[in-house]
Amino acid sequence: MTEERFTALILAAGLSSRMGEFKPLLPLGGTTVIGQAIESFRNAGIEDILVVAGFAAERLIPVLQEHQVEWVINHEYEQGMFSSLRAGVRKLRDSCEAFFVLPADHPFVRPATIIALMKAFRLCDEKKLVFRPSYRGQRGHPPLVSSALLPDVLGFDEKGGLRKLLARYDEKTLNVVCDDPGILIDIDSQKDYRTAVEQYEDSNCQPVFD
Repeated sequence: MTEERFTALILAAGLSSRMGEFKPLLPLGGTTVIGQAIESFRNAGIEDILVVAGFAAERLIPVLQEHQVEWVINHEYEQGMFSSLRAGVRKLRDSCEAFFVLPADHPFVRPATIIALMKAFRLCDEKKLVFRPSYRGQRGHPPLVSSALLPDVLGFDEKGGLRKLLARYDEKTLNVVCDDPGILIDIDSQKDYRTAVEQYEDSNCQPVFD
């Protein structure tokens, strides 16, 4: 079943300066890093996927067309990731009740984790606004953020980005425990990428980091 109330925002506008190559288009498990991130959401039943492009957008957009996902251009991508988040949330549908935020270089999140976050959002009786996946006591990506926080995202102008903003709502955050080391793993450097490729299991499209 398609989860129409939820939107996946994948942030892929950065410079990839530490990597030295454009991270979203690096090969991974028969697809690309961005392709793996997209398929994780699709396999969790989410079709409303919006990718924020910026740097090297002319290279990324043809790949997004192949995956049949929507995109928006962040022309201010050099200002950092939070500028991409703002560009994305401005394009959310009115029907969106909550949105995931996933940097494109975190492609290993399991669909089961995404499903667990949506279930927590539906079933939570308390007035929680943020749902964070947690593995062995550590929070990771992607947070699921209630659309009630959209004005706060658009109006936030402090240093620290999303981490600083979500810290304001720690009392309204629910940690969702999951058996998924992928929520903590990003591809930030050539070493990270080589490790990911070496440890990737083609048989079930999941990395082995345990």
